[in-house]
Amino acid sequence: MKRQNCYIYTRVSTSMQVDGYSLDAQREKLRKYAEYQEMHIAGEYSDEGKSGKNIGGRPDFQRMLDDIACGKDSIDFVLVFKLSRFGRNAADVLSSLQIMQDYGANLICVEDGIDSSKDSGKLMISVLSAVAEIERENILVQTMEGRKQKAREGKWNGGFAPYGYNLENGELKIAEDEAEAIRVIYDKFIHTNMGANGIAKYLNQHGYEKKQRQNGTLSTFSAHFVKLVLDNPVYCGKLAYGRRKTEKVNGARNEYHIVKQDEYPVYDGVHDAIISEEDWLLAQKKRKKTGIKNEKIYSIEHQHLLSGIVCCPECGQPMYGSVNRKRKKDGTFYRDYWYYACKHRLEFDGHKCTYKKQIHQEKVNSAVEEFVSKIVKNPKFEEAIKEKINTRIDTAEIETEIDSLNKKLRQLNMAKEKLGKTIDSLDVFDEFYNKKYDDMQLRLNGLYRDIAETEKELSAVYERLENIRKDKISQEKVYQFLLFFDIIYPKFTDAEKKEFLGSIIERIEINPEPTENGQILKKIKFRIPISYDGNDGNNEFFVPNEKMTVETVVLLSK
Repeated sequence: MKRQNCYIYTRVSTSMQVDGYSLDAQREKLRKYAEYQEMHIAGEYSDEGKSGKNIGGRPDFQRMLDDIACGKDSIDFVLVFKLSRFGRNAADVLSSLQIMQDYGANLICVEDGIDSSKDSGKLMISVLSAVAEIERENILVQTMEGRKQKAREGKWNGGFAPYGYNLENGELKIAEDEAEAIRVIYDKFIHTNMGANGIAKYLNQHGYEKKQRQNGTLSTFSAHFVKLVLDNPVYCGKLAYGRRKTEKVNGARNEYHIVKQDEYPVYDGVHDAIISEEDWLLAQKKRKKTGIKNEKIYSIEHQHLLSGIVCCPECGQPMYGSVNRKRKKDGTFYRDYWYYACKHRLEFDGHKCTYKKQIHQEKVNSAVEEFVSKIVKNPKFEEAIKEKINTRIDTAEIETEIDSLNKKLRQLNMAKEKLGKTIDSLDVFDEFYNKKYDDMQLRLNGLYRDIAETEKELSAVYERLENIRKDKISQEKVYQFLLFFDIIYPKFTDAEKKEFLGSIIERIEINPEPTENGQILKKIKFRIPISYDGNDGNNEFFVPNEKMTVETVVLLSK
């Protein structure tokens, strides 16, 4: 009898142990069970500190399902300590179990005594997983109510203390070495024309050093930090509850996102205030006037195609789009001029870059588009790209395995038919008829078992082949677009051009000044395999200063 293969999966959602069992204790229990059942442990998977509310946040769980789906170890069972370790969301538990069973694997919950391969197993899993989900929701509701009540009492709800405070025995205490910067931020914002950028610059230039915290590693002040301070009522002695809320994504199962709330309750805190409530209200009044993002009314269709991809020639950080809006003498709109600029020249995030030049977007965009166009026009590139699309390197080994299994299956079926004919031709008057018949029947039964096992293996290999082909589809789409780049690209909207360029280009380096030949591009790093002048080592290469010889640029075919 074939020895059964199994995976072991363990999980704890926090540092707390589960029913007295740590991860190591769970593993030990599952290993002993596998040994007792004479199962071979083909792999162990573990998600420490991960919640069971959905599978999205559990990388090892997803890796385990992927390994089962591709038939990596021909798994018969997955062993878990308890069903709650497998998942607490009923839909996730049942869908994950269905995926496993589709590939011939079942679930055993050792402590619960559940085996999904048995008739009653899946029903029990359905009931217990629903109960586990209800339990999780109740715990969440109770936890949130407890936090809300704590906020009502003016007590800190946990987490890192905000800048300007230390946490002592669960209570906020003013940290004077940090609080002075908080006072300066409110003072400058209320009583001067400074905005968040100006205040951050003032602090950095006047000797204020930002202490590094667990929730903030920059040693300098940034505009983002200033805005967070101005929006937090904790500094006037208040505590806000529910400023951000986790909400379900419409139309998606088990997908959530954090949404900033326009309205939320604010309670009087028991901690000391750093600024007065009057200053807080004045700051909020100004924030409402200056913190509104202007709606785009000019050049609505325009997109910064290479924003975040083009890099500053001095500091190497990504450059972003900016606009210089020209108007007529009567003040009416004339036209927009678009540029890429380094944000760090404005002391972005506390870093200063001295490269102040703004690069015309049209020049960079056109240079990149021309470079890609020259590549794809090369006949060698077209030949290589078609070879890349039609390659069977990834599937050759699997197809060989399929041929071998099909051959084995044909041989077994032929042997079965031949043995069946031999049994039919036995002489019933032969004195050894019964012995011969029994022996042949045992052999026939063995052939049936071998045929069933081979068919199962063949089905699993076909599934692996299908998964590989599906993975190739998304990559091939990019190559197909490249093959018809000159025809398709000009018809794209700016938004489509930006998405496409971002899918094939990872990074663009530019010259601080155009070369004598007017070349602005220095180096391009592609996301897809490209070979240039024999450089097959990676996907990045220098753009030649002279006119490019397209015959030397080809796609790297693997």
